[in-house]
Amino acid sequence: MFGVPLHLNGSMLLLTLLVTVMYAEFARSQLDLSQLGGYLIGFGFVVSLLGSVLLHELGHALTARRHGIGVRGITLELLGGYTEMDRDAPSPRVDLLVSLAGPAVSAVLGAAAVVATLALPDGTLANQLAFQLAVSNVIVAVFNLLPGLPLDGGRALRAAVWALTRDRHTGTEVAGWVGRAVAVGTAALVVVLAVNRLLVPLALPLMLLVAFTLWRGAGQSVRLARISRRFPLIDLRRLARPVFPVPTGTPLAEAQRRRAESPRPDAALVVTDTIGRPVALLDPVATAAVPPERRPWITVDEVSRSLAALPVLPVGLDGEAVMEVVQTHPGAQYVVTAGEDVVGVLHIADLAQLLEPKRKMNT
Repeated sequence: MFGVPLHLNGSMLLLTLLVTVMYAEFARSQLDLSQLGGYLIGFGFVVSLLGSVLLHELGHALTARRHGIGVRGITLELLGGYTEMDRDAPSPRVDLLVSLAGPAVSAVLGAAAVVATLALPDGTLANQLAFQLAVSNVIVAVFNLLPGLPLDGGRALRAAVWALTRDRHTGTEVAGWVGRAVAVGTAALVVVLAVNRLLVPLALPLMLLVAFTLWRGAGQSVRLARISRRFPLIDLRRLARPVFPVPTGTPLAEAQRRRAESPRPDAALVVTDTIGRPVALLDPVATAAVPPERRPWITVDEVSRSLAALPVLPVGLDGEAVMEVVQTHPGAQYVVTAGEDVVGVLHIADLAQLLEPKRKMNT
């Protein structure tokens, strides 16, 4: 829509089922409808609700695009939706505008639905749908403005702290911790409503899932802030492993023996052609899958990947640029070049260890 890709997550089926059933019960009691009529009205309300969520996310997406931020897509899922952007906002002001655009759209839709509710006759189907849309959009707008990541209000708080401290990472970390408090508060509110029987039983697991998702999203924001602080430490000249060339046709066991006897036994094995040009890189996963007794009979070419198929990182890239390439082209290995020469290989595990030195890594 408007050039923004739209993705529909399979979890939307569960959302459709839950809301249709819950709203059908409400509609039958209010409008004296048949069971089938209640379900049809419930399904219609789901469609309207998801349309409101889509417009909310389009507010984020179009505002971001207006300020030069690319939008990879909008995803609608069980808990609403989210907008994926290709980079962070360049300034606190832009971050604030993008974060508030979604709640602003929901507020406008809620206000329009309130006007429609007041204008339509009481007790009619149109009045009830307008009322539910008004309540839904107002709740979405208000809830999203709570000051904690990953909510829109958390992004606004991050922008404010960023503007005050001139440090985006501090803003993200503060908003992430506040987001954890919001998650705990949401869970406590759900429990209170359930104990006092003010919450429909089918809504209880959904609301607890919302609280859990908020907690997890806030934790990821705090972790991201800590990782981002270490981006300036990324130096490909020091982080990339050197290459150890072996001629095409070399037995795998022999190539590994030569590397083990070199000054850098952790070097990346690179296959060279008949004139010494590097053409392929040994794949660690494919290599590990070959039994030791078979390695004298398997050539390096059989467990290698063409260098042309691997992402390339110029050796002079800074940390932010390296992370952008890694996020755009996920992989286990990256070829590090200086001009046309291959000067090293970056292993994603080495990068992860640098960014999170206290985190246990699988080897």
